[in-house]
Amino acid sequence: MDKRRRTFLSYATGLAAGVGVGEVTTASDQKHFPRYRHSVKTRELLSMFGLKYPILQAPAGGSTGPELAAAVCNAGAMGSIALTTASIETASERVKKLVSLTKGTFAVNYILSSPLSSEPKSLPAVLDAGAPVVQFSWGIPNERQAATIHAVGARFGVQVANREGARAALAAGADYLVCQGIEAGGHVQSTTPLFEVMEAVLAEVDQQPVFAAGGIADGTGIRRALEAGASGASLGTRFVATQESRAHLEYKKALLEARDGSQTALSVCFVDGWANATARSLRNDTFVRWEAAGCPTAGKRPGEGDVLATKPDGRPVLRYATLSPTNVLTGNGVADCALWAGMGVGLINELPSASDLVHRLWAECEAAASQS
Repeated sequence: MDKRRRTFLSYATGLAAGVGVGEVTTASDQKHFPRYRHSVKTRELLSMFGLKYPILQAPAGGSTGPELAAAVCNAGAMGSIALTTASIETASERVKKLVSLTKGTFAVNYILSSPLSSEPKSLPAVLDAGAPVVQFSWGIPNERQAATIHAVGARFGVQVANREGARAALAAGADYLVCQGIEAGGHVQSTTPLFEVMEAVLAEVDQQPVFAAGGIADGTGIRRALEAGASGASLGTRFVATQESRAHLEYKKALLEARDGSQTALSVCFVDGWANATARSLRNDTFVRWEAAGCPTAGKRPGEGDVLATKPDGRPVLRYATLSPTNVLTGNGVADCALWAGMGVGLINELPSASDLVHRLWAECEAAASQS
């Protein structure tokens, strides 16, 4: 794609042009909360990506398809999709579909240290398809990858978990950072609480925006992150529990039933497909049995080899697979699969549309700010 064809429209400009980027009236407008006063960094973030709200929907594996990302974008926040394991053709098709569904800014995500795909081979294709933002986690893009992205006028961000990671990402040319805390769900790169690591990361940043990630699931959490110096907030688990999410219904049900963060655990239980990678999941039957057996390694785990579900092509999903269950799986054991969840899961008690959720999150943020 010619770099002149890729633009970052402002939310207001998109509305004026009639490009269908969503409603401008939010719950906060209706309740007449005082307008939240953005920091300079947040204003720069909103301007950089043409957003109305400083909210990033995290790329939570197979749960985040184009429908969810587009709904988030059309509500004024930034949606994203995960492309690490997608083929070149599939990745390109997903981006093209997302481009057709929204004029908002979205990101595509690649995990760089995953054994499933350590090289983002589909990167040139998704850029040609119109991806405006590329995000990397568990690694720093090399000089060639960074140059490929910037050459077409796209931007890229990097998830970091300490000061040194932030320094390396910025040296690589990152346009923004996602600062992850240990409270996050799914595969957790961090070993440090969010607000502790964020202080260190912010000390390395000059002008680049920083999204806070890890355990944030409501507007109060967003407000805390902004007041701690973040430019915006990244939410994963909260968006998995939405109508547009591709997560399996049993997965969504489990998220709704979780009482609080104590029902999650950071472990190496679900590692088949990505050995030794720490991840935070709900304490389901698979996890409880594994922990009770002494957290054994492969070959000694209880129920190892059990088929919990089946993919559309007939391939089995085994008990300790790193795969998170999506709505295409069939079988009675889905609730015992890897149910990734962050420590903010206890704040989730319903399945709204993604658009309603975005507006509600910001209304909660403004309400929390007015009460502080």
